[in-house]
Amino acid sequence: MRDFATDVVLTDGVLELRPLRSSDREGLYAAASDPATWAQHPAKGRAERAVFDPYFDFLLGAGGTLVAIEVATGTILGCSRFYDVPDQPEGIAIGFTFLGCAYWGGAWNRRMKALMVGHVLQSRPEVWLHIAPDNIRSQIASGRVGAVHQYDADLDMGQGPVPYKCYTITAQSWANATRTPIEA
Repeated sequence: MRDFATDVVLTDGVLELRPLRSSDREGLYAAASDPATWAQHPAKGRAERAVFDPYFDFLLGAGGTLVAIEVATGTILGCSRFYDVPDQPEGIAIGFTFLGCAYWGGAWNRRMKALMVGHVLQSRPEVWLHIAPDNIRSQIASGRVGAVHQYDADLDMGQGPVPYKCYTITAQSWANATRTPIEA
């Protein structure tokens, strides 16, 4: 990722995002081990150790992955990743995101997106999101933080071409969607 720092620590005092380390394997697996986490995801088996471990190795080797930690408890909640947009040479995307089921439906995803989107928008006009066509939960959640569908494409994110719905968030769409403060 040219001219973009991914090796960062981002925090709002409640949530901390920091670069993924090999020592995070067990904590991240604990967050990923509920099959409901992956029910609408194309890789439905990631709750299984044999599927999760290669995924973790991919995230660790690919770079740009930030682990999400609840500051008060030190608990790993999930992770997300900055990556280059395959068909937009200057674009930066946020994806490969998941949170354990216990952290759904509240402010955690919004906090994570606020930190990451804010970081990208410091140097880029928009942030890209790529969502599987059948991942309705993520499509709805993305719309709630200002993501606007741009087009559909088959993109290679490192494991061969896969269909994605491609969204962007701009500073204006983010501001319009997030006028209400994040709950504590």
